[in-house]
Amino acid sequence: MTAAGSPPTPAAAAPSTTPPTPPTVRGESEAIVFAVSAGGLGALYGLLIGLLTEDLPMSGDVSFGTLAAAGSGVIAALAAGWGYWRSRHAPGQEWRRALAPWAFTVNTISVVIAHTVLAVLATLVIYLVLSRGFIGLGVITFWSVVLMTVTLGLTAYLVSLSVSRMTTQRMSSLLMAFIVIGTLTAMVTTPDPVWWQIHFSHLGTFWALSSAVFNGTLVAGGLLVTTFAVYIAADMRALVARRKLAYERSPRIVSTLFVLMGFMLAGVGLVPVNVNEPIHNLSASGMALVYVGLLAAGPRILRGMPTFYFLSTWAFLASTVVTVVLFATGYFGLTALEIIVFALIFGWIAVFIRFLGVTGQTE
Repeated sequence: MTAAGSPPTPAAAAPSTTPPTPPTVRGESEAIVFAVSAGGLGALYGLLIGLLTEDLPMSGDVSFGTLAAAGSGVIAALAAGWGYWRSRHAPGQEWRRALAPWAFTVNTISVVIAHTVLAVLATLVIYLVLSRGFIGLGVITFWSVVLMTVTLGLTAYLVSLSVSRMTTQRMSSLLMAFIVIGTLTAMVTTPDPVWWQIHFSHLGTFWALSSAVFNGTLVAGGLLVTTFAVYIAADMRALVARRKLAYERSPRIVSTLFVLMGFMLAGVGLVPVNVNEPIHNLSASGMALVYVGLLAAGPRILRGMPTFYFLSTWAFLASTVVTVVLFATGYFGLTALEIIVFALIFGWIAVFIRFLGVTGQTE
């Protein structure tokens, strides 16, 4: 066991050397208990809403959907916090107990925030879709109870399972889902239907729920990327210890750059373009530069990873360069540039994590 303030040893930091933990009876049982408990609370919550309101719309600023999203957020926060804290004793997660208390706390907070925001956004989207399918339908007391029971119970179940076996690959999937759902939600709820004619960051400039969703997604996504860096460092330390990665300093360098990328992403959301354009642009361009730096330095600091990873890296780098050239020549506008580079960054992260998980394996 290492000291509380020291980094985990390679032996302790071994999620990538441990096969994925299969579902356990305990994990599934706890998820069901959470779901039933949350469903019971949802029934009471739905009954209260039904008695105090009359035929709430499915979606809107004041609607059943927003109340359901608030309830889902609370349940997700409780389930994520409790489940993630307990899962540090699970096989393959022992390295988390060697983290400094502040690092473990930050990781827990970021996982809780990510699951909470994702639950809220998913609930908002679901009820937005339902409102389009049942136009003009108000939610009476009976359906308020039923829908809230299902919504909160399902939220508790899915979040409990998600945090019970958190790995680098699962964290990557969580990040991708979080960013995609948050961004799409902001797009479809923005008060300006022609936002795309200005720029991508324009989505975060309104005094509206859509801008809160957009900026909140970026801030929470940035925090999640910093937590992501801890998992990456642990995986890479294990690979260095097994001599599958040649450069011994690669875990520290790559994880530090991911933390910097996370701070930059959060900065884009914390400082919308209409609040302070220079700081906003500095954060956005800084994130892009870190991404390009990771691509360019890959052959040296990630030597030992599969050949196809490096081929993919050069493809991402070439795509980024082509995108910038097309923008500079006026082929498309700023919105397209921002969206494409944004997609390339997170696409590369997903590819990097998948290849990191199989580095050192036989063909």
